[in-house]
Amino acid sequence: RQNEKRNERNKTRRSKIKNAIKGVLLEVEEKSVERAQNSLKEASKIISKNAGKGVIHKRAASRKISGLARKVYQLSTSA
Repeated sequence: RQNEKRNERNKTRRSKIKNAIKGVLLEVEEKSVERAQNSLKEASKIISKNAGKGVIHKRAASRKISGLARKVYQLSTSA
C-alpha cells in the first residue's frame, strides 16, 4: 500500500519536472531570453527539490539543470 501511494506521488512529481523542462525549452525555441531565464529558475527549483526527495537521482538532476542552463546561456549570448 505504501508503495502504491509513493508511486502515485512520484508520478505527479516526475510529470512536474518534465513540464518545467518543456517550459524552458519552449522559451528557448521562441528566443525570449527574459522568460527563458525565469522559467529556468523555476525549473531548477522544482528539479532540485525533487532530487532532494529522491524522486530522481541528484546527479541526474544536476545534468538536467546544467543542460537547460547551457541552452539558456547560448540563447542569451546569441541574442
